[in-house]
Amino acid sequence: MNDIRRCAAFAFCIAGLAALAGCGGFYESAGSGPAAEAPAYRIGDRWVYNGRDGFRVLTTWEETHTISTVGADGISERITVKGPTLDLARTELMAAPGRVTVGALYENETRRFATPLDRYRFPLAAGATWSQFVNNFDETTKVSGQINNYVHALRWETVTTPAGTFDALVLHVVIWLDDETFWRFPTECNYTFWYAPAVRNLVRMVKFASYQEKGDNMEGAARVRTQNSYIDLVSFTPGA
Repeated sequence: MNDIRRCAAFAFCIAGLAALAGCGGFYESAGSGPAAEAPAYRIGDRWVYNGRDGFRVLTTWEETHTISTVGADGISERITVKGPTLDLARTELMAAPGRVTVGALYENETRRFATPLDRYRFPLAAGATWSQFVNNFDETTKVSGQINNYVHALRWETVTTPAGTFDALVLHVVIWLDDETFWRFPTECNYTFWYAPAVRNLVRMVKFASYQEKGDNMEGAARVRTQNSYIDLVSFTPGA
């Protein structure tokens, strides 16, 4: 990515954070907490989320994540997405908690990573940052490429969802996908996640994504928004 594109990307990230700060009900009273240790997942751990996405017409769904296996070969998680216009299922694999070998980045695609993607780096503490360039194969598009995943753990906050009130570590995640074409730059995902150790997972996700069209005049090139998702935890059921 050249300097112009990097500047555009970071400007978009700053704008996204400013927009989040203005969304009433998403940032709540400050909480505190020590570094979050790696969770001990159990077979049967289940998280149910409600999601919505869209700009003028909303798509809604219920998303269920269930730990199906835990062993020396890693951890598998079954994910189902059901709604009026959605009926999807996929499986993610982790080499260890937070280290994804097969999983999604942007929507419900399945990507196989050449080296594990560090979704979280435990112990996870406020102030931590990391950035990875990871080669992957997208099973949906049948295309290989390289993505950039940047994570900054911002601070602890107290956040309330339908599942309850939690002390959560706020993560700012920026992902540059590998979908650049001759007429557009890569998709830029600008996400904010709330990770709560009490439930061993995320309790809230806010996802914005867009790409910029190419042209002779970069300042006048159109930016197309492709994702505007809000996802909240509804329930957590611990496994046996």
